[in-house]
Parts: sequence; C-alpha cells; structure tokens
Amino acid sequence: MPNTIQVLRQVAPVRGVFATEHLAELARQALIAEAELTPKPGLVDRRGAGAHSDLSLDIMRRSASEIAPYFAAMAAAAQSMPFGQRLRTEVAAIGRAAESTMLQATGGSNSHKGAIWILGLLVTAAGQRIDSNPTAIAQDAGSLACLPGRAQPQLVSHGDMVRARYGVTGARGEALSGFPHVIQVGLPALRAARNNGCTETNSRLSALLNIMVHLEDTCVLYRGGTEALAVAHKGASDVLLAGGPGSAAGDQAMMRLDHELFIRNISPGGSADLLAATLFLDAMEQGLYAVQEDNSLSEEDTYGAN
Repeated sequence: MPNTIQVLRQVAPVRGVFATEHLAELARQALIAEAELTPKPGLVDRRGAGAHSDLSLDIMRRSASEIAPYFAAMAAAAQSMPFGQRLRTEVAAIGRAAESTMLQATGGSNSHKGAIWILGLLVTAAGQRIDSNPTAIAQDAGSLACLPGRAQPQLVSHGDMVRARYGVTGARGEALSGFPHVIQVGLPALRAARNNGCTETNSRLSALLNIMVHLEDTCVLYRGGTEALAVAHKGASDVLLAGGPGSAAGDQAMMRLDHELFIRNISPGGSADLLAATLFLDAMEQGLYAVQEDNSLSEEDTYGAN
C-alpha cells in the first residue's frame, strides 16, 4: 500500500494549476458556507455574531477570501514536491503567513486559525492525490500532520492552554488521528440527513450537531470549562433526540441550546471548523467544482436574535 500511495503522489502534479485554484476555491466556499449556515447555536451566522464580540458574518466572509490564496499555495507546494518533511515545513510556513493575513484582514480577530490548520492539511493532501476519496485524503493529511514541524517562537495559544489544563488534543489531535469527527461523524450525518429528505440547511445543521455531541471542543472548554462542554454536548444531543433540525421539537430544542450558549458566552468554534472540513470533503467526494449550493435559505430570510 505505501508504494501505491507514493506512485499516486508522483503522478498527481499532472492535475496542474487548475487543480490548485479549484482546491483553494472549494476551501474558501466551505468556510463561507459554514459561516452562512443559519441558525447555528452560539456561532456567527446570518442572524448575528452569536457568542462572539469581535466577529461578524462580513468578517468571516472577508477572512475566508483573504486566506484562499494560501490554500492555493499549499496545493501548489503539494504538486511540486514529494510527500515528506520538506513539504510539511513549506506548508507550515504558508499557514503562518495565512494567519498573519487573517489577523490583518479582521483587525486582530481569530476568525479562522483552526480552519487554516485543518483545511490546509486537507487541501495539501488532496493536491497530491488523483482520487477524491475523503478517507484517503484525511489519512494522508494526518500522516503529514504527524511529521515534526520546525520549532517557531510563538505565544501560547488558547488551544495550548486548554490542552495543558484538560488534556484534550484539539485540532492538532484531530488531524493526527485522520480527522475522525469528519470522516466518522460529520460526513455520515450529512449524507444520512440528505437521504432522509432534509433540506441542505438542515442536513448541514445535523452534521454540525452530531460533531458537537462527540467533540471535546477546545473553543468551548476555553470559554467555560468542562461544565460548558457538558452543556454543549447535552444540548446538541437533545436537538437530535427531539427529531433534529427541521422538526418542530428539534427546532425548539435548538433555540434553547442557542440561548444557553449565548448567555454563557460559549461558541463551539472547533465544531464549526470541522463542519467546514466536512463540506470541503463532501464536495471533493462528489467531484463538484463548487460546494453544493444551499438553496434552503436566502439572504433576505429573517431569524430571531440569539
């Protein structure tokens, strides 16, 4: 199997420049689709900023567009060098540059730091394959993440503090494990909801809620500790047990969860990043040139405040 993978990586560059721009555009669209999905509990959406005081839908859209060229650069690096330490180092440098651009574009707000790491790895892995199998892409991304990164002086992040206090692995651990919450949770939930006739909006909300039920979300832990994580887990589970998004009882449970997260100042940002990864791999799997359009909602739709 390793020899077969290596052959695929050697011939992948024939996909050329179009593929790099395609992958970057899919990543950008996945981030915007996640941000626009409404109503999401505690998160930025079309209604407002959720539990955030420094973000908005406009900022999220702008951030996604500003970092898209860096995804293209990662894909291009993947197509110009073999899988290994050199590629890992190059992609990490591109990722740091993307973070700097993100902070400039948002006035210092962390809109997509976790997503840059997660989608950056997936875009890089996809850039080296001639197939679009989500599991294979995630496994390759995980293998890349396992390679040691070059030591860089940096400030201690929120994720670092949460890992030290609670012993959870966060986005890094998700990548090292081959993105289990995307492959084993998000994608199956998205497919199942669609197959059951749910709207695209409710299918994506179902994927998000299923991820929330299982994920030790470092964003939630940082803001409210284990009590907040228990609230997020139970609240998301309650929505699904009540019938899920789109059902009367499920929508009422969603409103209760949204209110609870809002008053506690809790945002499941890690789950949101993994939903974006889910939408990216879903588009790859279907061979789409764009993330599937969500015609369930329009910009003019109105919703209750958080």
